[in-house]
Amino acid sequence: MIPVRVGVFGLLGSGNLGNDGSLQALLGYLRAEHPDAVVDALCGGPEAVASRYGIPATRLHWYRGEYRTASRAGAIAAKGLGKLVDAVRTAAWVRRHDVVIVPGMGVLEATLPLRPWGFPYSLFLLCASGRLFGTRVALVGVGAAAIGARPTRALVRWSARLAAYRSYRDALSRDAMRAMGVDTAGDEVHPDLAFALPAPPPGTPPDPSAHPRPVCVGVMDFHGGDDDRGRAEEIHRRYLDGTTRFVRALAEEGRPVRLLTGDACDAPVVAAILDAVDSPLVTAAEVTSLTDLMKETAAADTVVATRYHNLVCALKTGTPTLALSYAAKSDALMGRMGLAAYCHPAREVDADRLLEQFRALERRSPQVRQTLAERNLVAARQLERQFTALTAALFPGTDHTTARQEAA
Repeated sequence: MIPVRVGVFGLLGSGNLGNDGSLQALLGYLRAEHPDAVVDALCGGPEAVASRYGIPATRLHWYRGEYRTASRAGAIAAKGLGKLVDAVRTAAWVRRHDVVIVPGMGVLEATLPLRPWGFPYSLFLLCASGRLFGTRVALVGVGAAAIGARPTRALVRWSARLAAYRSYRDALSRDAMRAMGVDTAGDEVHPDLAFALPAPPPGTPPDPSAHPRPVCVGVMDFHGGDDDRGRAEEIHRRYLDGTTRFVRALAEEGRPVRLLTGDACDAPVVAAILDAVDSPLVTAAEVTSLTDLMKETAAADTVVATRYHNLVCALKTGTPTLALSYAAKSDALMGRMGLAAYCHPAREVDADRLLEQFRALERRSPQVRQTLAERNLVAARQLERQFTALTAALFPGTDHTTARQEAA
């Protein structure tokens, strides 16, 4: 029997831990359910993906300066040429596969600054090539949001329409695609793929009389979304000032604080907070994966975080969590896990109000931990259904559910 050729696609291996965690969860599913599949990637950081996950990987863009601002004529011409070359390269890569999967990630949204001829164009090339060559392209557990810029919206809408399979990580994403003119009648909603990752063993519930466990504060190089470019620096200053004041207040109360990141670009924010607070109680964690993040959040009393997958990791480990929410996806995630009351706007961080919410959350810590344990069991069952649906849609010749039942 000829093995199925599976490609994975996205900004993977580029420093974003959430994207790589989605890939890790997908590879876990493929290795468990389809061990004979031949897997490779077309991605942003092929060297990192190949070394970390043991699969062959090809660079997403021909032009290596794709994500640098082009001001000189030569760089502008190279970028333009790169778009043409990428169309050919992407089509040739897609044609070699039976199935291509885009694992998780916010590939159908513009909640952070985004240019249409960047990743939206790459995703459109992928989905159009899949339709052209009969390769099934699946957008699995992806995030979506309403997009104002017309070129970006058009590319995202057509990418979704051309995909053979779609599922979303929340109902808001499905609703957004429906509002943008995509027929979502057959599309399902399941928890974020990162909830399928194994969590570290649960720690002992915190003892108030013992040495205090840390508060994890997940920070982000946040400048607003795609529609906030005109006031990006103002938003960033307000976010950094409010978060710094919150961390300082915890340190002054004698609380240990661990600063977490979710992307390589967050390092300057960590450095700025450490410099401003200047306390031995405030330290920065070195994390290179969602597994590392989960170990940090599992050891914490409480987590306050901005990045979406910082929140996922904290919730997955059952740690009471407060979201510095920068997009509706964060509010939806917190609501799904029973913590809708513990969201604070990242664009307008008010340190005093944030401290009030934080203390209210800590007072309910035992009840919150119980709620998260229950919600995580529900998420695990829902993701089992996601993977069963994915097998039925992309690997129709294999009935692994029946095989497992017969083996039992």
